[in-house]
Amino acid sequence: MLSGLVIVDKPQGWTSHDVVGRMRRLAGTRKVGHAGTLDPMATGVLVVGINKATRLLTYIVGTSKTYTATIRLGQSTVTDDAEGEVTATAGTSGISEQAIYDGVAALTGDIQQVPSSVSAIKVNGERAYARVRSGEDVKLAARPVTIHRFEVHAIRRDPEADVVDLDVTVECSSGTYIRALARDLGNALGVGGHLTALRRTHVGPYSLDQARTLEQLAEELNVLEMSQAARALMPNRELSAEETTEISFGRRIAAGAAAGSPAAATAEHPAAAFAPDGSLVALLADAGSYAKPVLVFAPGTGAAATAAAEA
Repeated sequence: MLSGLVIVDKPQGWTSHDVVGRMRRLAGTRKVGHAGTLDPMATGVLVVGINKATRLLTYIVGTSKTYTATIRLGQSTVTDDAEGEVTATAGTSGISEQAIYDGVAALTGDIQQVPSSVSAIKVNGERAYARVRSGEDVKLAARPVTIHRFEVHAIRRDPEADVVDLDVTVECSSGTYIRALARDLGNALGVGGHLTALRRTHVGPYSLDQARTLEQLAEELNVLEMSQAARALMPNRELSAEETTEISFGRRIAAGAAAGSPAAATAEHPAAAFAPDGSLVALLADAGSYAKPVLVFAPGTGAAATAAAEA
């Protein structure tokens, strides 16, 4: 059975769900999922898991992301991006480059960010964007995110439209909204702002260089095999033949590192364990003097299964 990750270059105008639907048809299976939604306006890296590889998606969702984007200062929109109607405008002629760089610096590092009100975050069981569309004034709580890098590559002024466009790169933690970053920068400068272009270039270790368009994938389904995907994503542990047998039946083996040490694997951040032939056997967490399987991909029965965690 085909299993692995597909690194898709999502086209503009498609939802992430649309891409999953297309991949189900191309892969000939219903068991397909993705690791982190991209807005329809956005393009770039969308990691899709097929069959057993869907079990890796949980560990990909929380990885850092990198984007290239264009931020327009001087206009606010209802969606904080170019898909929403403009709600306010302000002159930008008085904004200096230094003020822009200072505003960017203030939004770099650990910050509290209020997601866009038209995000997919659920409020009392309903998506925020659905509440906004029904006319409700939605206020979402701020959440901690980390902006590892917020770099301005170009500042382009349009005196006729009285706007300033910034070409930027943002490397950030999972859960960051780039359109909220655009909004907040514009608000800090007193002129409003929104996102006019967004392209995701990295999701964890997976990059745009590996990505294929849907048209390319229709011609040749380029799948990153399970062991390759896990090797890039997690710390690696090479097992002996005996350890491979024990783990394949869900039993414990000696720990790879002392529990609590920086090198120790955890259930949230496990190590990928490989058999002597290089195949992915399981994901492991260190617990005391033992390592126990969090997930077994090649158990003795030959079918993927979640291992029973031993105390």
